Amino acid sequence: MQELGLKPSSTDLSYLGIEQYKEAHWNLSPAELVEHALANQEGVLTDNGALMADTGKFTGRSPKDRFVVKDEKTADSVWWGDVNIAFDPEKFDRLQEKMIAFLADRKLYVRDAYAGADPRYRLKLRVINTYAWQNLFCYNMFLRPTAQELENFDPNFTIICAPGFHADPAIDGTRQSNFAILNMSKRTILIGGTAYAGEMKKGIFSVLNYLLPHEHQVLSMHCSANIGKQGDTAVFFGLSGTGKTTLSADPNRGLIGDDEHGWTDKGIFNFEGGCYAKVIDLTREKEPEIWDAIKFGAIVENTRFHEGTRTVDYENTTVTENTRTAYPIHHISNAVEPSLGGIPKNIFFLTADAFGVIPPISKLNESQAMYHFISGYTAKVAGTEMGVTEPQTTFSACFGAAFLPLHPTKYATLFGEKMKQHNVNVWLINTGWTGGPYGIGSRMKLKYTRAMITAALEGQLDGVTFKQHPVFGVSVPQTCPNVPDELLNPRDTWADKAAYDAKANELANAFVKNFQKYADFASEAILAGAPKV
Repeated sequence: MQELGLKPSSTDLSYLGIEQYKEAHWNLSPAELVEHALANQEGVLTDNGALMADTGKFTGRSPKDRFVVKDEKTADSVWWGDVNIAFDPEKFDRLQEKMIAFLADRKLYVRDAYAGADPRYRLKLRVINTYAWQNLFCYNMFLRPTAQELENFDPNFTIICAPGFHADPAIDGTRQSNFAILNMSKRTILIGGTAYAGEMKKGIFSVLNYLLPHEHQVLSMHCSANIGKQGDTAVFFGLSGTGKTTLSADPNRGLIGDDEHGWTDKGIFNFEGGCYAKVIDLTREKEPEIWDAIKFGAIVENTRFHEGTRTVDYENTTVTENTRTAYPIHHISNAVEPSLGGIPKNIFFLTADAFGVIPPISKLNESQAMYHFISGYTAKVAGTEMGVTEPQTTFSACFGAAFLPLHPTKYATLFGEKMKQHNVNVWLINTGWTGGPYGIGSRMKLKYTRAMITAALEGQLDGVTFKQHPVFGVSVPQTCPNVPDELLNPRDTWADKAAYDAKANELANAFVKNFQKYADFASEAILAGAPKV
């Protein structure tokens, strides 16, 4: 089999060893892909024109079935363990040959695309799908080359995605029949046994998380980003449920992107060409931008209709709570194109602290910023997952541990260097509880969170008095425009001050315990950002 990148012709797959297939459709338009998906019975149209498709058995990623080939290139650079599970190179080659044989009597949908809005660092992708709707997903989620750029397109990374192909774990070295395997040396991703389209998106995100920091000293980030009318860029980090998409979708600011970005010597660039948003309980009132983006060309995954209609019932969780939509970024009216911004002036770490301990807004110094970046804290509350009956701490390194091929301290050190070099403000925002923990206190009102972020963006907190939090050491502003003063210091909102102190120490201990697995790799500067226990 030839190595990828050896001058493939524009409609020839033989360089990959793919020489037999029923038919191949190259770079079809969204309308054509929708027609094929309907003809193939892969989905149905909703009354707003979107294509509804199901992902089958898997309605989310399968982290335990995601592997990275361990070879000379990756052996000493990848952070091996539960996140990056090693896979044998020879087994990868054999599995790829089996997949290619599987494709021999099937329709193929081939798409050429980019990942990375900055031309200096973009990947040229070739995606080979057996489902038309998944090829439409790739049209939506990756960047779309012009017709002229497609004429001599020479890919340097390939995804082969065949949900109908199942591995034999005993022979192929996988855990189950489903798999997603990244091969950095052969610059190929193999995905089989699962129709969850997010595996393709996050596979390429993982590749960029390896290549950009490791080879280019570009910081890759799991974040959203927007830009103000004066050209000031803001970045929002946060795990699911913290408000990352909601708070970055500001009608007064242009959207750079909602999920994946790189930070270079010149600024921020989006990795993607679209958005992949959760739609559980979606309403026009709560999320008007997302609601209006779901139209012809968009996809809705694992949703159901109101009975007797073609109107999507976004409250329906029959299939999964992880119902989603995928649409190109130009479906958002205030999206900026190209998806680029300058050096960020303000960075926000979003946490939904269900313990009611973290201040609603606080400013972090360099050490604290690196420490909290590695920690990636939020809390799950009752009802969000099966078996969760009371608040649980959740830590995900760099707010995206599942997609980090390198050790988290690599990203945190890069983050700290850039923060220091450009004198960036880093803010910790608690979108969670105040006045007590979940069940006793109340959720921070969105209007107050928006007011705090606006104040930070507009420099309205530059001259106010700050007070150090006694446990976490972060700097808490004592006044903020359009926010009641009594909300700013969380201890003051609790009726039982001793109970607050006990809960703050409990959370601080959880931070310290979680950080133990990184401590041996962390610098003194990072360790200095820890809470006082």
